Parts: sequence; C-alpha cells; structure tokens
Amino acid sequence: MGEKTRTHPGAAGRATSADQPTSLRNVVLVGHSGAGKTTLVEALALATGAVNRAGRVEDGGCLSDYDEIEHRQQRSVQLSLVPVDWGGIKINVLDTPGYADFVGELRAGLRAADAALFVVSAADGVDGATRMVWDECAAVGMPRALVITHLEAARADFDQMTRLCGATLGGDDPDAVLPLYLPLYGAAGADGHAPVHGLIGLLTQRVFDYSSGERVERAPEPDELPLIEEARNRLIEGIIAESEDESLMDRYLAGEDIDVKTLIGDLETAVARGTFHPVLAAAPAAEGARQGLGTVELLDLIARGFPTPAEREAPAVTTPDGKPRPALTCDPAGPLVAEVVKTSSDPYVGRLSLVRVFSGTLRPDETVHVSGHGLEDRGHEDHDVDERIGALSAPFGKVQRSLSKAIAGDLACVAKLTRAETGDTLSDKDAPLLMEPWTMPDPLLPVAIQAHSKADEDKLSQGLSRLVAEDPTMRLEHNQGTHQVVLWCLGEAHVDVALERLRSRYGVQVDTVPYKVSLRETFGGRAAGRGRHVKQSGGHGQYAICEIEVEPLPGGSGIEFVDKVVGGAVPRQFIPSVEKGVRAQAARGVAAGYPLVDIRVTLLDGKAHSVDSSDAAFQTAGALALREAAGDARIHLLEPVAEVTVLVPDDFVGAVMSDLSGRRGRVVGTEQAGHGRTLVRAEVPEIEISRYAVDLRSLSHGTGRFHRSYTRHEPMPAQLAAKLREQEDNGS
Repeated sequence: MGEKTRTHPGAAGRATSADQPTSLRNVVLVGHSGAGKTTLVEALALATGAVNRAGRVEDGGCLSDYDEIEHRQQRSVQLSLVPVDWGGIKINVLDTPGYADFVGELRAGLRAADAALFVVSAADGVDGATRMVWDECAAVGMPRALVITHLEAARADFDQMTRLCGATLGGDDPDAVLPLYLPLYGAAGADGHAPVHGLIGLLTQRVFDYSSGERVERAPEPDELPLIEEARNRLIEGIIAESEDESLMDRYLAGEDIDVKTLIGDLETAVARGTFHPVLAAAPAAEGARQGLGTVELLDLIARGFPTPAEREAPAVTTPDGKPRPALTCDPAGPLVAEVVKTSSDPYVGRLSLVRVFSGTLRPDETVHVSGHGLEDRGHEDHDVDERIGALSAPFGKVQRSLSKAIAGDLACVAKLTRAETGDTLSDKDAPLLMEPWTMPDPLLPVAIQAHSKADEDKLSQGLSRLVAEDPTMRLEHNQGTHQVVLWCLGEAHVDVALERLRSRYGVQVDTVPYKVSLRETFGGRAAGRGRHVKQSGGHGQYAICEIEVEPLPGGSGIEFVDKVVGGAVPRQFIPSVEKGVRAQAARGVAAGYPLVDIRVTLLDGKAHSVDSSDAAFQTAGALALREAAGDARIHLLEPVAEVTVLVPDDFVGAVMSDLSGRRGRVVGTEQAGHGRTLVRAEVPEIEISRYAVDLRSLSHGTGRFHRSYTRHEPMPAQLAAKLREQEDNGS
C-alpha cells in the first residue's frame, strides 16, 4: 500500500468532483495543537497539484490561515475542508483545530468523515486528549491511521515514537499499531542531528528517496536492508494476524514467503475494517520541491486503504416526530438525507453551510426540508421549515469553487440557507427525516457581556443569535435572576474568538463584566413586622396598616401567604393586595437585593379607612411590613449548589478530589468508568466553579471532563456572605 509512484496531479483551479461514492474518501485530521495538521494538509495539496509551490491556489488565495482570527492567533480555530484528487479518487481532507476550546469543530469533523488520521509530533508525543479521541473512534469502529510529523526536530525519534503509539493507543494489541515505512537518515550535521531524506517500504523493500526534492524510487543499498528486517517481520505478523485467511499464519510460520500483493490486500482490508492502524512518516517539502516526504505514501494509504462512504454505516434517522425509519444507504439515487456539519458567515456570500450528504443527491435551486433538534436550552430556536438550496460549492481556502451537484458520501457548501444551523438535517420536503444528533460537549465557562454603546445594544440580539446558530457548543442565556446576558463557552480561547467574531463579522462591540450567580435570601428565624402607610396631604388620602409574622420554610418551598385576619380588621378585598405587596418586596429582596424565598408570611391584623384605603395603599403596607420584619431578623444569603461529575484518568483522582474540597465541595462518591478513568461525584457551590472549565483542564493536563447541574440553594457561610456584601457595597 502506498508504494507506487504517482504522477497524476489534481486539477488546480476547478472543483474536484466525484460521480460515485466509491470514488470518495472522507478523512479527518486529529491531533493536538502544534502537531502539524495544517502543514500536512498543505503538503498533501502541493503533492496533488492542488496548490502551487508557493502554497497558493490558482485563484490567488492562501490555502490555510485565511481567516483573520486564525491569522492573528496563529492557530486553527475552525474546521476546514480541502478536497484534492489523487489518481481519480476525490479525497475530502477535514482539518480540525487541536486546541481543546474548539473540540466542537473536531466533533463536526468526526461526524463528516469516514476515517481518522491522527497526527503525532515526533518531538511531543501523544497527549491525553488525543488518546481520548482515539478511544472514542475505537468505540464506534472508525478506521484510524497515524502519521508522525516533525521528524526534523532535534528530539525526534521515529522508532521510539512508534513504540509509544503502539503502547498507548494499541491497548491490548500493540501489534495493531505498526509502521509501514522507516525513515532513512543522511549524514549528521554539526549539531549532531541527522536529516531524514527518504523512506524504505517494509513490505516491498523499496526505497523512496526525497533528497532531490522529488520522490525517486530505487532499490535499497546493501546496508539498508538489515535496518528493516525486525520491523518488517513484525509488520508481516501483524498483518497476517488480522487476515481473514486463517491458513496464512500457518504458512508463514512454516517458512513460506508470503506474496507481497496478498499482504497489501490484507492490510488494506484490515485498515478499512478498523482493526489495524498503520503508522506513516511525513515532513514538509524543501523549498522549491513539489512533494514533501511521505505525502505520496499517505495519499496512497487514504485512497487504497481507507473506506469509501458506502462502507461506513450512516447515522440512524427518524421522522421529525420521532418515528424510526429504515437505515440509510449511501446511494446517490436514494432519498435525500444530508446534515449541516458547520455553519459560517462569509462577508461576500453570506451564510455558508458545510453539508455532508449521506443519501441521495443534493442539487442547487431545489427545495428541501430543514429539521432541527431544538436546542432551546442553548439559545437555539427550534425549526422545522422548507428552504431553497442556493449555489453549491467546494471550499478551497478563501475560494469557493462551483459544483453542479453533491452525491451521497460527498461534502459541499450550500449558500444562503437562512434557517439551517449546525446539526440540522436536510431532506426531501415531501418526506422529511431527522438524523440522530452527534454528541457535543457542554459549554461550561460563563462570560457575562453587555453592549459597549447604544448603537451596539441595538445590534446585540441579532449578532448573538447568529453567533450561536454557527456554534452548537455555545449557549446563550438571559439570566432572569441576575439580569445578565451570559455566553457559555468551552474555554477562554473560545470566548476570545466569539467576541472577536461579534466585532468583526456583525459589527457588535461588547464589554465583559463580572459573572454573577443567582443568590437568594431567606429568614433565619421567626420575625414580626408592621406596615403602616398613612398619608393625608389634601385630596384623596392613603391609609393601610397590616401586621404580619414571617417564619422560615424548608428549601424549595417558595413563598407561602396565610390569611389569619379576624373580625374584618383588613377588608377581604384588600387581603390579596397585602399578598401582592409582600411578594413584590420579596422579589426585590430585603437585605442585599436578592430574591427572598422559602418563607411563610402570615397576615394577623391590620386597619383600614372607609374612604382612604385602597389596593395600592395595602400593597405598600405589605411591602413595608416585610421590610420591618427583615430588620429584626437574621437574613441568610442562599447560594446555588451544583452537582458536579468529573471524569478523569485515575492518576488525577486525588488532585481533583483535593481541589473540589478546596472549593467548599463535598465529594459524595467515586466509581470506575473503564479505560483507566474514574468518575468523581461532588456537590459544590456554583460561585466556586465559574472557571472550573479552565481550572480542570490545567489540573488534568487536558484529559478531564465534567458536567454540572443545579440541585438546590443553601445558606452561604456567614463570613463569605459578609465579604460578598462588602464587595458589592464597594462596587467591586
């Protein structure tokens, strides 16, 4: 596999297209930030002729880092699609951000792809987050391969890194993760580092020399074959172990020389089946060279070893009202079912929807049904509407290249779908369907924002709605308790990108303000209050007197109002007025301005005037009575408490539990979650975990995940409540 010389370049300047699913490959690049994914994509595009040697497309634009935010931050922040052609096979390469804040873009790439290529830096190794994604792919049987980059780094050691990959990713079968090639090194320089100038194929025992700037195939030198003997034998045994021909192992152990074509065929089958994971090597092309080391080998692996869309099981579908439907098949002539995997805004084209077609054929100008999943809890409006498909195109850097259609298994951009959001299903308008949603992480880092000016305030609502429509990992909240507008994001970098997009795309400047949790107040004991509202200043007077008693109730009881007036001291028509005044004052708070809850207010007595008493007067008296009662009572500040579940590798359990305890948390239990991970359950005051999304990532080296859910309000310790009141009095 991958050991033929390819000379057929892709056609630059026009959209690469496919007429049947067997001519398609969809591969997503996965790896930590800085592993070299984007550089590898550019090298693949250069090797296929899709870009010129300056790394630019024929239309004149750059292939990567074309987004202003990416250019400023010097890292990828969004999913990008680069379609290339290799030997008549259209390869849709999906480049994903490696930074944890943009894991939503990674999830979208995994949904759109049929195989994953894990990019591992020879200098940095495999991080915990990459291992977690590998395990997720393994759980659904997604085919995977690895490519080792940064071979030019001083600390790079290909052999050591392949062994590490086998040990950490191979699980119980490290021989399922083995290299197909070994790098060949030149003479060491003055710094003692020997440059990589070629590869030697372990199966064909042929050398692919890149030292001239072009890929040249030759026979190995006599001193080169001994370098691969051990690795070659191990690879052959690993392939045979995955072979469907059970006699092959016996023949090999008996000393028979197995035909290379047979081995390559079994290798391709095992890769497509997801049971064997080859390791390759890659390095960027030297200046002026057309092919980077390992790019041809990698393209051959993708084209010949990765599955076609027809070989992968499509997600389940139902009708919009939840009735199950037959499984989809990747048939261009079948019913149309496609999914929006990414939504973005282009300043010239408008909204662009990146769509994966799972069944049928998508064509411009046809009307389709758009079904949403109703993520109202994240600020996404539910929708179930018909929309007209605009122009179809294939993205290539900044450039959109026109497409006449997109068949089952392919990806394309659709212009001007005004209601469709990421995760929505496009289907036949006469027989609408809904695809099961993919798992998206919960946004757990809150940032409170406010418009910078009156002009920004007028545009804020529309800008925010467009922002969350693009990104399902973002949640918009209008907090009724604190009256704040809150964007929930995945991390600080996610926040930065969101606010920058608000400014640059939608012209909305916002300021961040301290995030507040929804505190409440309650009485710490019984208290009595008298409300007297008597005014006589000419004209119609105001007269209302009421006496109440207040007592605390268990948490979650709300406000209970009891009438115990006897003898008509307060006329019957004014008793609801007293209750209305009490409840209005409770909503405003009686001590620190937070809503008052969990009390019983009993109306005991009062006085009225035959002329001057009124509904408004008794409302005011009720409010005054509650305030007087609060002045003579202990008022507790209640804080929300969340149930927090933290999933971390076993090595970090002690540190996580200690950290939660330091946040006034109560650990209520732990349980084994498999794959060397533990689930920690705790109850923690919400005021202590507003930045836990950031802190847990640091504590667990990016391997921890957590979920939070509100449980109840409970009294805040007196010293903390006093400190909070002092901070608010000082305006800090």
